[in-house]
Amino acid sequence: MATPSPRLYVASTDDIRSGKVTDIYFVRTRKILHEKGLCDVRVRAELHVYSLPHGYEWGVFAGLEEALAILSGKGVNVYAVPEGTIFRPKTPLMIIEGKYCDFAELETPILGVLRHESSIATKAARVKLAAGDKAVLFFGLRALHPAIAPMADRAAYIGGCDSVSGTISEKFLGLKPQGTMPHALIIVFGDPVEAWKAFDEIVEKDVARVALVDTFYDERYETLRAAEVLGKRLAAVRLDTPSSRRGNMRQIVEEVRWTLDLHGYNHVKIIVSGGLDENKIRELRDVVDAFGVGTSIAFPPSIDISMDIVEVERDGKWVPISKRGKLPGAKKLYRCKPLEDIMTPWSQDEPPLCSDGSSAKLLMKKYMENGRIIERLPSINEIRSYVLEQLKSLE
Repeated sequence: MATPSPRLYVASTDDIRSGKVTDIYFVRTRKILHEKGLCDVRVRAELHVYSLPHGYEWGVFAGLEEALAILSGKGVNVYAVPEGTIFRPKTPLMIIEGKYCDFAELETPILGVLRHESSIATKAARVKLAAGDKAVLFFGLRALHPAIAPMADRAAYIGGCDSVSGTISEKFLGLKPQGTMPHALIIVFGDPVEAWKAFDEIVEKDVARVALVDTFYDERYETLRAAEVLGKRLAAVRLDTPSSRRGNMRQIVEEVRWTLDLHGYNHVKIIVSGGLDENKIRELRDVVDAFGVGTSIAFPPSIDISMDIVEVERDGKWVPISKRGKLPGAKKLYRCKPLEDIMTPWSQDEPPLCSDGSSAKLLMKKYMENGRIIERLPSINEIRSYVLEQLKSLE
């Protein structure tokens, strides 16, 4: 019997957009509605988050562009808050309006992209908020299936990371990948000095010379050797000390900084990576110049966006309806300032007043009409700037 060839278990974009990547109960639901003559029933389905992970007060809405790509050509109208909006629980994030059978089987992929991207973007925003003015580099692709690498880099960058390491993201996102060197380079050479010299000799001159300084010897010793070898060309050192050797990381960083300054290498910055999250970053940000963060952003707590029908059209009129525990009726979301939002019934046209007496700004926009995009989609840099501007009010 022949041994089967190995394969990559990756769904195609056509499979996703056609509704083949879905849960079986949506297929059965659509079949039942079709057989009973109910496929023409129009609904308004609302996407929202009713509870956030423990300790979270807000989330970052991400993945809208991919959700719109899935719905493109499906004959529905889509309203949503702008991608990158910081939101609280229970507020509406997106409304899909149309015949339920036109998008029933797409609920699974739509929620998949919105939940995953929002989860990564939210964690990235929390990390960036903790880092303050210090740079955050996203190194999380090794924690994920490679098929979703561009998505993860996009969500992390939107959330506030200053750079990403994925090479494929230059093609998809226009982001030039940033990174240092792996331990593998130094181990193959067998000598940190020879590895640093080779990197300096061969890698493009516009790439910052960042030496990894914890492979074989004490961090302080390797740091000083790297500075002596590369001199002014050394931009930074990276400490990726494993947990089994880490001890008090702050004291290690302070020792390295003291040694660099003592020998006249004040220009050399310190990057720390390995097992970092927002809490650990907050403890180190006053002594570290940049952080490399991987798994905590790539595998964040889930932002559990759900989709619920909240209105059904009966005899030409929209009738509020919902399952227990969810607020019936479609809703609009207005903003006074981040985390000071006001929710109103869909039928209310007059904007509500903010606490200062000014009129609140409507956040919901109509992005799609009858399956066609009618609103300009912002660039990845515009979305990231939007997130960072909102984060300022949360500092």
